[in-house]
Amino acid sequence: MGHWSQAVGGPGAAVDPRHFNRKFDARCEAAGVRRITVHDTRHTCATLLAALDVHPRVAMQILRHSQIDVTMNVYTEATSEATRKALKRLGKTLDGS
Repeated sequence: MGHWSQAVGGPGAAVDPRHFNRKFDARCEAAGVRRITVHDTRHTCATLLAALDVHPRVAMQILRHSQIDVTMNVYTEATSEATRKALKRLGKTLDGS
């Protein structure tokens, strides 16, 4: 398949977005997963990091955001499972359990 982040003009040069997207599409197809935009993979990454209880500042660094607000309010979604767990923990705390 070749190097999928092949740069135009050699190593260290800008990556051709069309080439990158073609390779990304081919890898999605080969993996048998639904194709999403490359940008959407950033949202997926942020949400998975949150589900893994990765500290928000660490997620911010991984995603290379300059502001925590962007990471938490734009990119990260709370899953239903995470919401249920949080409510159960809150209930136990309020019950004194």
